[in-house]
This record gives sequence, C-alpha cells and structure tokens, in this order.
Amino acid sequence: MKQQVYRLIISYFLVLIALLGLNASGLAQVKKAQFRVVAIAEKGGGVHAPFVAEAKKWLAQLATENNFTIDYIDNTEPINDAFLANYQLFIQLNYPPYMWTDTAKEAFRKYITEGKGGGWIGFHHASLLGEFDGYPMWPWFSEFMGGIRYKNYIATFAKATVHVEAKNHPCLRDVPATFDVEKEEWYTYDKNPRPNVKVLATVDESTYSPDSATKMGGDHPVIWSNERMKARNVYIFMGHHPDLFKNDSFVKVFRNAIFWGAGK
Repeated sequence: MKQQVYRLIISYFLVLIALLGLNASGLAQVKKAQFRVVAIAEKGGGVHAPFVAEAKKWLAQLATENNFTIDYIDNTEPINDAFLANYQLFIQLNYPPYMWTDTAKEAFRKYITEGKGGGWIGFHHASLLGEFDGYPMWPWFSEFMGGIRYKNYIATFAKATVHVEAKNHPCLRDVPATFDVEKEEWYTYDKNPRPNVKVLATVDESTYSPDSATKMGGDHPVIWSNERMKARNVYIFMGHHPDLFKNDSFVKVFRNAIFWGAGK
C-alpha cells in the first residue's frame, strides 16, 4: 500500500515538474522581444536634449507595452554591418548627417539601399545637411533626403498647421487630416524634395504664428519617405520641442512609424 502511495506521489511530482517546465517555456516565448531598435542621439544633445529625454521616456513605456527592446548610442563609432544586423529599426533621434565615421556611413548606406536589416525613422536634425562643425556635406545622405540642402530655420519658433497628404500611408493611420504643432523651427531647404520622395504631410506656411519670412514658398513637405530605397524609411521634420509628446497626432505618427519601420 505504501509503495502505491509513494508511486502516486512521485507521479504527481513528475507531472507538476513537466507542467512547470511547459509554463516556463511559454513565459520565455512571451518575453522574447518581437524586434530590436537602436536609436542615436547626440551626447548632451544641446538644445535638443529635452526632446530626446522625453522621447526616451515615451519609447521606454512603448517598448515595455509592446515587447520590443531599444538600445541607445551617442556617436557612430559602433556602427558597422554586423552592428546594424542586430536591429530591425534604426531611429535617428536628432543626430545630424555629419560626425559619422566612414565605416558607419557605408554600413548605413547599405542598410538603407539594400533593405536587408530593417527600417529607419529620422527626426528634425537628421535633415541638417551642409558643411557644419568642420564636417563636409554627405552627398549620399542628401540624395536619400530628396536631394536637399539645409538653408534656414525659424529660430524663434512658430505654431503652424500640418496637412496630411498621404492619408493611406501606414505612418499616418488614424492621424487627423490636419493637426497643429505649437512650437517648431520649420526648416527650409535649397529645393523642394517632392520630385524625389513620397510626400506624406506638409506644413501650411500661411498658418505660421507669428508669421515669418522664412518659407519654402507654399509647398513645404515635413514628413516624407524615399521609396527608391529598399528599406522602409520615413523622415519626420518635427522633433525639437519636448511638448510634442503631448500632441496626440505627433505621437500617433511616431508610434505608427515604429511598427511600420520594423515591419510589424
């Protein structure tokens, strides 16, 4: 009788251990990140530091809620083919298109043109194209951005209305046809990128408040994608003021861009 009891007890323990093993396996599968993101932002960040700080807070919460990971770098030294192969999304979080190592430039170019690794989101400072801080113009990046070169900006900021142009694009899903941005610098360029990119949204220069003479002349793209590249990519001009994370439309664009860019 005792032997039967012992056998039953042992059997129960074996079943329990097996069930625990299955649950642990299931938990491991749930916890496995669905994709990996790397974001680059200038160390310190200068005037863009408050925006970057808010972005990091928002991204941390989004990553936790949606089971993806995000790593940060503050210079291009780590970037090479092997490094980028670890990530399904590269976010240029106000890091400019200069101060890049030659190795990083070539690895990034391949990441975008070959589309083997993942997607890209660029914000604001990513279109600061020209000769800055002793660094030369990066011709390929200018081509990637639609052949543009930075020209001017509204240093004192202006409120303005953004018009969604490509309402069916995944990055603009559930975004209103128009939305206001309270404080932004609204860069101008030496030419309109429209002939070389897919324009997703424009800023209405007639709504600048206060008004400014710094304008593109009517057609002023502020969100666009270069569909000539194999990697999913979107440039979002807005990205200077931390209050953008209180703007539901901006947040939707950013969130949509993350999952679209990562192929999710």
